[in-house]
Amino acid sequence: MTRTKPRPLTLRDVSQACGVSEMTVSRVLRNSGDVSDNTRKRVLEAAKTLGYVPNQIAGSLASQQVNLVAVIIPSLSNMVFPEVLSGINAALEDTPLQPVVGVTDYLPEKEERVLYEMLSWRPSGVIIAGLEHSDTSRAMLRSAGIPVVEIMDVDGTPVDAMVGISHRRAGMDMAKAILKEGYRNIGFMGTKMPLDHRARKRFEGLTEGLAKAGVEIQERAFYSGGSALAKGREMTQAMLERNPDLDFLYYSNDMIGAGGLLWLLEQGIDVPGQIGLAGFNGVELLQGLPKQLATMDACRAEIGAAAARIILERKDNPAGAEKQHITLEPKFSPGETLRRYRR
Repeated sequence: MTRTKPRPLTLRDVSQACGVSEMTVSRVLRNSGDVSDNTRKRVLEAAKTLGYVPNQIAGSLASQQVNLVAVIIPSLSNMVFPEVLSGINAALEDTPLQPVVGVTDYLPEKEERVLYEMLSWRPSGVIIAGLEHSDTSRAMLRSAGIPVVEIMDVDGTPVDAMVGISHRRAGMDMAKAILKEGYRNIGFMGTKMPLDHRARKRFEGLTEGLAKAGVEIQERAFYSGGSALAKGREMTQAMLERNPDLDFLYYSNDMIGAGGLLWLLEQGIDVPGQIGLAGFNGVELLQGLPKQLATMDACRAEIGAAAARIILERKDNPAGAEKQHITLEPKFSPGETLRRYRR
């Protein structure tokens, strides 16, 4: 199926939506000239509803685009996203396009601000983490007139293209692996929930997978901010003090899982015999742990590279390229923290 190249919104679109002249719209958006408060409010509401973003390079380039790809991610401290950026950068190597990064801290209102500023420079494409956005952000993405690729997740409806894994499926697959090895008293520890929608979906998949076998999560704990390793230690200790009968702990990411593992080993607790552990993300940095953590590799670099290739293909053939929805399969690794019964 071929696609018609989307048309970026113009001052005329905003003018027609709010019933004032293009000159008045321009004055409002540039915050210049004498415009009544009522008119200013009408213009700003129309622009926000439409998803209109002013063009900072209007008149300066014949193409009305720059060779930049806006990459919008929630965090740089999370080890996941630098690997995504590495995949994007590798795919754009030896091309005219260069990635430029904005960070949202998992906050929808900050995502709106970052997206607004980046789109105002008319990049050649947008790569943005996640499928959950505010109505304003979705309007801006739909109206940008450039390729948009939402990454990391496929459990939802994208604005345009998407590349990622099913986090619900990942949670269900982890439930199967846990149950297969005989664990039944399970605790969960997560970060930045519910703002981290992908961690939330893994938790939902886990609980669904366990429920099919008649097993419920016994304990859960969540946190926001601070050192992941230290938090993993603190939460693991607190959870086991509340419920010493737990025999498995599932962490929403490897970093807090590593903190939990180090605390358990310091206490002389048998891992995985007495208690099993698993994380998520397959962080290579943690390969030097005393025991290799059971985990799933979320295909981070592959996701970044695939998203960048979509931008390149659409830039070269904007009308003929299909919308692409690419689902990758996470790779499960049992490590040394999930006991393996011989069968």
